[in-house]
Amino acid sequence: MKNNLALLEGQRAEPRNIGGNGQKNKPVVSVVMVICNVERFLREAIESILEQTYRDFEFIIVDFGSTDKSKAMAAGYTATDDRITLHEIPHCDVARARNVGCFLAQGRYIAVMDADDVSLPNRLMLEVDFMEKHPEIGLLGGAAEWIDARGKPLWAIDVPTEDEKIKAALRTHYPFSHTAVLVRTKAFAHVGGYRSAFSYAEDYDLGLRISDQFQCANLPQIVVKYRIHPNQLSLTKRKQQTLCKLAAQASALSRRIAHIDPLNGVSEITPAVLAAIGVTEAVQQAHISAEYQCWIGVMSKAGEYRVALKSSAEALWSDPNRDARLHIANLHFSAAKFNWQKKRCFRGFLAASNAMIFHPGIARLFIQAMRRRLHFNL
Repeated sequence: MKNNLALLEGQRAEPRNIGGNGQKNKPVVSVVMVICNVERFLREAIESILEQTYRDFEFIIVDFGSTDKSKAMAAGYTATDDRITLHEIPHCDVARARNVGCFLAQGRYIAVMDADDVSLPNRLMLEVDFMEKHPEIGLLGGAAEWIDARGKPLWAIDVPTEDEKIKAALRTHYPFSHTAVLVRTKAFAHVGGYRSAFSYAEDYDLGLRISDQFQCANLPQIVVKYRIHPNQLSLTKRKQQTLCKLAAQASALSRRIAHIDPLNGVSEITPAVLAAIGVTEAVQQAHISAEYQCWIGVMSKAGEYRVALKSSAEALWSDPNRDARLHIANLHFSAAKFNWQKKRCFRGFLAASNAMIFHPGIARLFIQAMRRRLHFNL
């Protein structure tokens, strides 16, 4: 196995058979998976691709710095299926790792697959069939079922299916499950792939840039299982992901209005970079607080109370802006509920008190919660 240093620099290159025998003919689909310390879920993710009813694909796996058994596990599959190639690169951000795999793709479609999720057996068949019938579509997604770390179903997420609705939604959020995405290789190349500066929201930025040039769609059918677990990037990189999300939105708005992308060539998204293009510190803090609140709620519903408590503490130690007082109050209130669920009553009361200090109106929620907990009618 060799280090693909040239690919890490974002250069397009012909695929080299590293840890796999390769295929003689170009496949229709190139499935791209990047891995780094995901051994817990990796086997299920890989096998969900190998069990697809649609068979004409290559499977490109890029390890970008694993220190656990992930690389060895992936290498084991290359010996049994010649559609799989494994590439190793030095540790880097996820956007650059994704680019390595995607610029190796030989298929006319690139299927994104995250190493902690599960593709349903008919995913590729449904997506390829749709894309073959709709050549105007550059990026296609599908509905997803969210599952917990053990694979237990949590809820399903509906997605807009039509181009007009998708582009309207893109102005405020990413209306795709990226692990369900199938993108035309020519569309991916046309926009230059992922932008490294937008790592942790690189999917959103890519979707916005493709939607500038191509139509988009989502299948209404559930095609993937999206896993919620404590170590996923969406949680561990919450603040930076939010900054990159705001940057992607501001960048897209500038392209629409002024036909200029102010963030082209930027190496890192920072609060100062955002402020320079009109995204104030107050707006940044409000969005960060709201995103923490959202994911704390998700972790709570998924039964990950320990992680939710830790995230609440991280959010509360950040520097709150006055415009975000309600969000911060809600975070305190979430921390109170989590402490009560852990039978830490004193901590729960302290957190609830802090919530009321930040926003007195939260007292009503506190009283309602205590009624439910004590089964006492006031």
